[in-house]
Amino acid sequence: MPDSVVTIDRHILEQQQKYPEATGGFSGLMSSISFAAKIISREVNKAGLVELLGITGQENVHGEVVQKLDVYAHNVIVQMLGTCGYLSAMISEEREDLIPIPEGYPLGKYILTFDPLDGSANIDANVSIGSIFGIYEKLSSGDRGKKEDFMQPGNKLVASGYVIYGSSTMFVYSTGQGVHGFTLDSSIGEFLLSHETIKTPKKGKIYSVNEGNFNSWDDGIKNFIMSLKNPEAAGAKPYSSRYIGSLVADFHRNLLYGGIFLYPGNRRNPRGKLRLLYEANPLSFIIEQAGGYASDGSKRILDIQPESFHQRVPLIIGSEEDVRNCEKFIRESQ
Repeated sequence: MPDSVVTIDRHILEQQQKYPEATGGFSGLMSSISFAAKIISREVNKAGLVELLGITGQENVHGEVVQKLDVYAHNVIVQMLGTCGYLSAMISEEREDLIPIPEGYPLGKYILTFDPLDGSANIDANVSIGSIFGIYEKLSSGDRGKKEDFMQPGNKLVASGYVIYGSSTMFVYSTGQGVHGFTLDSSIGEFLLSHETIKTPKKGKIYSVNEGNFNSWDDGIKNFIMSLKNPEAAGAKPYSSRYIGSLVADFHRNLLYGGIFLYPGNRRNPRGKLRLLYEANPLSFIIEQAGGYASDGSKRILDIQPESFHQRVPLIIGSEEDVRNCEKFIRESQ
């Protein structure tokens, strides 16, 4: 393999070498996550052929119908990461309680939060979907992780990332030293560095939001969206509306091209829909490392103190100037 080709494992090891005190545990954990992503990617690509598409007839803890591929992705991550020896506990969007490491397997100093398959409602339509994860260091005493270990704000993340399963499979992650993207080369079964040190534009030209909820939004959000569609400045072009309805896909596009994604609260559900630990925190860590910003409308997402495993928050995320501008509209409407 030419020296110019960098695999994700090589990249992780090179990052590890910057820290002489590193034991290799974090590198091993990241390698295990990337291997699980390869397995999930393989099944996503052939889901229709192996009858994984469709629903199970069950609901998850949020009352949402569970997709067959959701269950598969969840089980792959639990089995792969639960036995890797680098974790003390996990939590998943698909399970109500903490997921312990199986008896008889070694325990590590990290804990993992994950959404096994975000955007799964789009599976049958062949729309891009993804996995999201966050890694923290365990804080509690004892070998096994506890609830208190997961009640850390996002600014305590050691690393986070996502995998998008689309026309190609990409693995994007950050350890607080920039954001890097890797594309899966299925011919050799390796994630190869394709997007080094991703930087998102300070101001974008795209907004992503479900405008079907417009009438239930607060005035600040309504006014902000109208300002994007009908700019006051002479000669200014309106923003383009791009909404897939798959968080990872919408986020990934805006990360690369610039723009803003919104899932605000509304009169029926003031706290929004997205989960702080599985979606908002990991992606907010990524966007800030890329030069962007994430807010709940009044404060930084990464500073929010978690109160429960499945806490929901409004999420406004993307190019910094756009998110700050949205906050301004919200303040002025109050």
